[in-house]
Amino acid sequence: MPDYRVIPSIEQLRLRPGVQALIRQFGHSAVVEALRDETAALRQRMGPHAEGRGVAPETPEAAAAAIESGLAPRLNRLFEPSLRRVINATGVIVHTNLGRAPLSPAAVSAVAYAGQRYVTLEYDVERGERGHRDEHAEHLLCRLTGAESAVVVNNCAAATMLMLAALASGREVIVSRGELVEIGGGFRVPEVMAQSGAILKEVGTTNRTRASDYAAAISERTALILRVHRSNFTIEGFTEQPTLEQLVAVGHERGVIVAEDLGSGNILGGLGTGTDMADLRASGVPGLEALVRDEPTVQASIAAGIGVLCFSGDKLLGGPQAGIIVGQRDLVQRIRRHPLMRALRVDKLTYAALAGTLAEYAAGRARESIPVVRMLTRTPPEIEGRARRLADAIGVSGNYDTEMIDGRSTVGGGTTPGVTLQTRLLALTHRSLSPDSLESALRQLDPAVIARIENGRVVLDLRTVFDDEDDVLAAGLLTIR
Repeated sequence: MPDYRVIPSIEQLRLRPGVQALIRQFGHSAVVEALRDETAALRQRMGPHAEGRGVAPETPEAAAAAIESGLAPRLNRLFEPSLRRVINATGVIVHTNLGRAPLSPAAVSAVAYAGQRYVTLEYDVERGERGHRDEHAEHLLCRLTGAESAVVVNNCAAATMLMLAALASGREVIVSRGELVEIGGGFRVPEVMAQSGAILKEVGTTNRTRASDYAAAISERTALILRVHRSNFTIEGFTEQPTLEQLVAVGHERGVIVAEDLGSGNILGGLGTGTDMADLRASGVPGLEALVRDEPTVQASIAAGIGVLCFSGDKLLGGPQAGIIVGQRDLVQRIRRHPLMRALRVDKLTYAALAGTLAEYAAGRARESIPVVRMLTRTPPEIEGRARRLADAIGVSGNYDTEMIDGRSTVGGGTTPGVTLQTRLLALTHRSLSPDSLESALRQLDPAVIARIENGRVVLDLRTVFDDEDDVLAAGLLTIR
């Protein structure tokens, strides 16, 4: 029978210098709990059915050392953040599973500034009285989009629901059948509308809807005409869709508000800030011209006379998760006053990150400073140059065969369906690992590297890898034997 008497008490273990250091790092209760778990694990290893599990400790010191050796790994697993940094080598720019848009340094700095101190979230310094949080970032949003007013909530689905609840609860909202989309996670536009209290009225067909279909559906029960961006699919072939100007004309003629769920948050047009249409067309990125040509912009909707519209902050805008509502002042004011606004409002950190992002657009720095915009405008030769340097760095190991091949990057995040960008991929073949095993080994690195497999090889698209991650990526690849 094993001699459990060699195992020290929890109190004796707690007083050991190494354990005391862990208490200072992780706290008393967590360390004591881990001591109990490690002691129980040692008892199990010493039990009558422990053959092949190692030699049982013969002295209290050996038992204590065995228990202590497992403490740090156990506590590190317990306290490890669930949000872990990864290197995105997939070529998907707005990667939903990897946090969508990475923030710009200016946005991160703004978050740190707001998070570390008290700020004027709901305080008017000039008047010395309570202010309004829903006015933060409004002036920048109006300046960049041309809208009269703006308000921010926690995501675009929330913005859509709030917009409908405030402007159409208990009344009909006319939507084309071809725009009743389902977004990620199984959320469907009709279900979001139902939660708002609005009544869906479908018009047209899946592939063809005309302005006359909307006009014919309007009655005294109609509150809104709603246009919904087809964020994650395209309809091709025998199709028809009215222009925004045609929809707005119908709305004006019949006295009905025209609203839009634009989704992607594209303001990369007409800014005159280094990211206008001409600059993007001249960027030399094959495929980007389709985004410039086909992806609607917030400014175009406002200019067309849309009453109110909503879009995401963390897609093409390149900011934090947020649902942004812009439009005519009276309509936004009705939305701002709705009781749901309090449930859906954002905190100071979101306002700070959003304002920091918008300021980069306003200052003309977006193309270089906002990661999403910078990744969109990277040319294949730029990407290939970095990829070749990476191939040279890992070639010294003798473990890899590498090849540069053509590929396509995607925008992702439920935006720009069908739009891809030409890129150059670094294809890897490991001399002792299968593609599946290599892809798995990349995910076990710290930071984990998320790649993809194409045609039997692991491929890396450096469009979505930050410049300062190239050396980290190379070092990680060299550790895989």
